[in-house]
Amino acid sequence: MNKPILDIKDVPKPAHWLTLSLQHLFAMFGATILVPYLVDLNPAIALISSGLATIAFLIITKWQVPAYLGSSFAFIAPIIAAKAAGGPGAAMIGSFMAGLVYGAVALIIKKAGYRWIMNLLPPIVVGPVIIVIGLALAGTAVGMAMNNPETGEYSMLHFSAALITLAATIIFSIYAKGMLSMVPILAGIIIGYVYSLAMGLIDFSLVQNAAWFEMPEFLIPFADYEVRVTLDLALLMIPVAVVTISEHIGHQLVLGKVVGKDYIKEPGLHRSILADGIGTMISALIGGPPKTTYGENIGVLAITKIYSVYVLAGAAVIAIIFGFIGKVTALISSIPTPVMGGVSILLFGIIASSGLRMLVDSKVDFGNNRNLVIASVILVLGIGGAHIEIWAFKLEGMALAAISGVLLNLILPGREEAKEDMFETGNEKKNNVA
Repeated sequence: MNKPILDIKDVPKPAHWLTLSLQHLFAMFGATILVPYLVDLNPAIALISSGLATIAFLIITKWQVPAYLGSSFAFIAPIIAAKAAGGPGAAMIGSFMAGLVYGAVALIIKKAGYRWIMNLLPPIVVGPVIIVIGLALAGTAVGMAMNNPETGEYSMLHFSAALITLAATIIFSIYAKGMLSMVPILAGIIIGYVYSLAMGLIDFSLVQNAAWFEMPEFLIPFADYEVRVTLDLALLMIPVAVVTISEHIGHQLVLGKVVGKDYIKEPGLHRSILADGIGTMISALIGGPPKTTYGENIGVLAITKIYSVYVLAGAAVIAIIFGFIGKVTALISSIPTPVMGGVSILLFGIIASSGLRMLVDSKVDFGNNRNLVIASVILVLGIGGAHIEIWAFKLEGMALAAISGVLLNLILPGREEAKEDMFETGNEKKNNVA
């Protein structure tokens, strides 16, 4: 590890603080606004909630862990399903329940250590579930890219905007250097937006009519929706939360390696998981999507060697401010659906590929029938959309796949004990599940 330019508790000079914080804002911006766009939530609230969640994370981890919390891609499909069943309020209740799962897991880890969750969720379970998370959304991405959003029919003009966006995102991902390599999503969206503007696909009237200061339409429990907790809702969200917790462990291991700290021991994995869960609950209480630590921001830390938590806090404050600027929210809303579709093609594929990479890096032996069975069952049940209905009880899709994988791993003979670094190798690259 090279000597940091700014260490964890170092305060940047005022002249540099804004620039350093904006770097982190740009790194998370594209992905964080894409999630609410895909699930039809307010992007402004996603920004505000990401800032509030990050500040809560920094406080709970005793200002020792320089991480940024953005919108989680893993929860896209469950949120869509929850909204279809019970409206936006149901999605927020489900997100809050996911945060409670984080809290429960954090409590158990504090009392019993963390090896139990690694035994419960080894790479042979987590890898295929991550693949399911990505591929289950493939149809959504392609539909957004190919079709005219007004008619729902195929349009080569709209598809061309998606392809230009996709090409630009790929080029920045592969060829960009330094900070530009950290913002391929944002760069792709900007180039796709410019192309769409030239093709006449953008309506600027919302931006022109928007006020500079505008209060977002927060979704507040009891005031804006009835709070009803159901078993179906729990089964939609909880399995995904358990899988994203394993990704959180990976992020903490990699982040610790970048900054030269052992975050599993101090401030403790239980604190960072609790902080992640609290961030998700804060987001749910105001109408934002679930939160997760972002690999993109870990990448910024690695490149800049500026580890100051105050820089991350600055990015959080700027995100909150952006959420109240009506012109910014309207500009985000004016991004054409095909542009977001083009970015989504790559992002959802990266999610699936990161699950595959976890299997490869963990040296999972598919010559072993046990591993072959577990992975096969998870993939087909998850991507095929299988479900179980018994009276009012319903278990479907990703939840059924994840639970089936966990049970098979526990039941089938030949299970190996978890290694302490089992999540580390598969998360060292920047493109992780967000």
